[in-house]
Amino acid sequence: MYEAQNREGRRIKEDLEPQEMLRVIFDYAAKICNERKLDRLLTLMADMGREMVVSDRCTVWLLDRDKDELYSTVAHGVPSLRMSVHSGLAGLAVRKGRPIFIDDAYANEEFADVLRSGAIAMDRKTGYRTKALMVVPFRNNEGEITGAFQAVNKLTKCGQFSQNDLEYLTLAASYAGKSLESALLSHEIEETQKEIIFTMGEIGENRSKETGNHVKRVAEYSYILARGLGMSEEEAELLKTASPMHDIGKVAVPDAILKKPGKLTADEFEIMKSHTTTGYSLLKNSKRRILKAAAIVAHEHHEKWDGTGYPRGLRGEQIHIYGRITAIADVFDALGSERIYKKAWELDRILKLLEEERGAHFDPQIVDVFMQLLPKLLEVRDRYTDGALSAPASEA
Repeated sequence: MYEAQNREGRRIKEDLEPQEMLRVIFDYAAKICNERKLDRLLTLMADMGREMVVSDRCTVWLLDRDKDELYSTVAHGVPSLRMSVHSGLAGLAVRKGRPIFIDDAYANEEFADVLRSGAIAMDRKTGYRTKALMVVPFRNNEGEITGAFQAVNKLTKCGQFSQNDLEYLTLAASYAGKSLESALLSHEIEETQKEIIFTMGEIGENRSKETGNHVKRVAEYSYILARGLGMSEEEAELLKTASPMHDIGKVAVPDAILKKPGKLTADEFEIMKSHTTTGYSLLKNSKRRILKAAAIVAHEHHEKWDGTGYPRGLRGEQIHIYGRITAIADVFDALGSERIYKKAWELDRILKLLEEERGAHFDPQIVDVFMQLLPKLLEVRDRYTDGALSAPASEA
């Protein structure tokens, strides 16, 4: 494709030839139909729209009916946005249920008020110059408007969107809107699972009178360590979501043992250890990937690298990586927090123990990554502090 620059330094391209348009459509159609992660799907949709109409930017707006707002998690050149459906050109197109396109935002009279409070106001903040604009609503399978495509600044020599562009973006909106419906449903189901898991994790912790933000911190520590170990963003997020359930089995431990201020007897400790198998039993039959990961974490977060842990005495890499990561995250936070049976440890004392337990309790590689990422972990500890029950900030 021919590409040059105009006097303002903006790239100049040519409209797609029919064979190029088909390539773009088939390429993105294949990717979109197989994508169920909402953010990635929205990125694909924005990229497809931008390529099809040869625009500088493309924003995918979603309609939040409960709040009567439009929001975007994916927009080229700008951060995530949220605005009233009663403002902006996108809001107008969604309310009227029809496309709108404008040759020059600064010279347009029909939508002058909307543009002054929207695109032009944004330009003044960012230094960007909006000229051509095109907004096309999209609908779900029931014909309800669920959002809109918004393309900004045509990159061809004429600098204006055409009737063909409108037809192309309408085609993209029709296809993407229906694909988005199933992704939104999957996203809602996953968010509901996360909420249930986090709430259940808190129930397990609250029964043992542990600090209120313990599950939050363990989740964040687990994510940081997973990324530091080279896990993908998706898998690290999965562990972050599942790790709050590590002590869910404590719901079956009697209060007399769970809340005992002194040392447990041998028999009491055996009962306490059963929370790992109880938690696993509660979760193991789920087909959902989040709950399957939570089952692993609940079962294996007290296993030790040298094989002296429980409940199965697993050794080394026999222990799932989720269990190994959660183990050090849980111990780090537990030691640094006040409990009914102990005072919070100072940071230096905790770090010394982790080094001593490298290759014994903990996976040596994870200890090394932990030490490298300690500043990030301490930021999490400070962000989710439990006030009087937390270690003093000066220790960090």
